Amino acid sequence: MSGDGHEARHPAPAGDGAPAEAGAGAHPSRLRVVLSDPLEPEGMAVLEGEPRIEPVDVSAGGPDALRRALGDAAGLLVRGATGVDEALLDRAPGLRVVGRAGVGVDNIDLEACARRDIAVFNAPSGNTRSTAELTFGLLLAAARRIPEVDRSVRAGRWERRSLRGVQLAGRTLGVIGVGRIGSAVAALGRAFGMDVLGHDPYLSGGRVAELERDAGVEMAGLAGVLERADVVTLHVPLTGETRGMIAEAELGRMKPGSFLLNASRGGVVDEAALAEALREGPLAGAALDVYGEEPPPAGSPLRDAPNLVLSAHLGGATAEARRAVAVEVATAVRDALVEGNLEGAVNAELL
Repeated sequence: MSGDGHEARHPAPAGDGAPAEAGAGAHPSRLRVVLSDPLEPEGMAVLEGEPRIEPVDVSAGGPDALRRALGDAAGLLVRGATGVDEALLDRAPGLRVVGRAGVGVDNIDLEACARRDIAVFNAPSGNTRSTAELTFGLLLAAARRIPEVDRSVRAGRWERRSLRGVQLAGRTLGVIGVGRIGSAVAALGRAFGMDVLGHDPYLSGGRVAELERDAGVEMAGLAGVLERADVVTLHVPLTGETRGMIAEAELGRMKPGSFLLNASRGGVVDEAALAEALREGPLAGAALDVYGEEPPPAGSPLRDAPNLVLSAHLGGATAEARRAVAVEVATAVRDALVEGNLEGAVNAELL
């Protein structure tokens, strides 16, 4: 791609016969990859094992250290705390690749990267199992009211009758977004004896048929899932189309006594509407791992909402997931810089 005054700079192999591009201060024959956030040793080993790459970890130095390091960076590796926007990209004239150690890329301006011919990669599969397991843990906590029971017992009470929960077997799980994580959650639901509905307008006909035939997932429209499911769980990226997709009207469609789970992105749910649905119905409970503002501020309606289990964006926060994510994104960044391999770039259609 070439446009908006930016010369096309697609990642190209750093061949043996020509030294890789480098700015002032970098090794003349190595491609500098700046890490704004810590990366697990397994991921660092992928970068350090490639002689044409020079990883530079500035995670302990704060924003100033990051800005200084970007001048001669060919690659940038971030987690969710670093925003990659126009201002940051202006400081990195030689940048070719951005890697996000995680699934979501809402902290990265994909269009701004594409205008500079910068490929963006994430780690779409590394934390799949951990996030699916946390989702089901949140469901069990909400359905069996485990946090309330814990507080009650610690306070010396024994409220078995008033803190009864609900059984999952025989109920219907509605999965909105049946990608890697949504599919894993659906499989857990089936293992618990639940019927599973799915909604995902971006799946091809072949994938829909596969889910219905092999995974026992009945695909339906969004309204159908909301109206029929006893539990609705969200597994979608945050985009212009999904922002606020579960608001007052959608919550009003849900069954009386149903549950809502969100371990995807906070902006997908209208938090004020959710708090109201928990106070006034129809919801019996909800559980969240993500929020529009993290952590939720003091005035958030979620802080005193009833029957709500709150987690701290821990979906991929297991040792196993962090290692897998680190290796996945480091491999993608390495291959893009050294081999020119852009397969899997999340902004490929824009480049």
